[in-house]
Amino acid sequence: MSQYTQSPQPQPQQPYAPTQVPGTHPARNGLGVAALVLGIIGTVSGLVPLLFWLAGILGVIALILGLAARGRAKRGEATNKGVATFGAVLGLVSLILSVVGAVLTFKAVDDVVKDINKEVSGSAASAKPGAPAGGTEKDTADDKAVGLDEADTAVYDDGLEVTVGPANAYTPDEFAAGHTKGNSAYKVTVVMENKSKEKLDASLATVDARAGKDGVNAEQIFDGKVGEGFSGTVLPGKKITAQFAFDAPADAKNLTVEVSPGLEWDADQWDLKL
Repeated sequence: MSQYTQSPQPQPQQPYAPTQVPGTHPARNGLGVAALVLGIIGTVSGLVPLLFWLAGILGVIALILGLAARGRAKRGEATNKGVATFGAVLGLVSLILSVVGAVLTFKAVDDVVKDINKEVSGSAASAKPGAPAGGTEKDTADDKAVGLDEADTAVYDDGLEVTVGPANAYTPDEFAAGHTKGNSAYKVTVVMENKSKEKLDASLATVDARAGKDGVNAEQIFDGKVGEGFSGTVLPGKKITAQFAFDAPADAKNLTVEVSPGLEWDADQWDLKL
């Protein structure tokens, strides 16, 4: 037996394998993904007008991140150029929706404020006796032709004028509705002159009456000559005329006529002697 023990041969070590190829870096796709996510959230927020502020903020951030991510992709530092582009586009869409939402919101608030002001202050009317100021001889002749030579006019703040003529005795025809046998009938001419800058929807106007000292409801009479009321639209600078007949007790001494030009105006009253 040999007195020398042979030492084992060393095993060759496996070479170390690097985890990545030397000289390369991992793709930096974070900006593109963030731009896409923020762009989607911003676009959805922009569809809700009240969230226009959130859509604007997210849209700006998404647009900036998307453009920065496209720059990385061009330099070869990222591989999601399409995602970055889509995120930037959504950011721009969010900005557009935020502007539209802001306009709609401010307009809605402005309309609400105007409605509140109208409710608080109202469109107060002041009675103005006789023909409207500045009337010509032709206006006076026209008033006489329709029975308004002794009329009173209510002038509203926006320029609308409502004129109610005197109550004249009226004989309804045999087919009239609203007239009670034994009562008296009276005809009243109402003119609305639109001196405002907006169109007037005359179909919204209402005319009612009460008779006598007790203020009993005076039924409106409908026949072939009266009762049609107002209809259509009155342009600025134009006027519309309608005749109404009311049924009143035979002993009534006065007729109170109430005219409401529409929803935006206060009703005004005329006390007519019979």
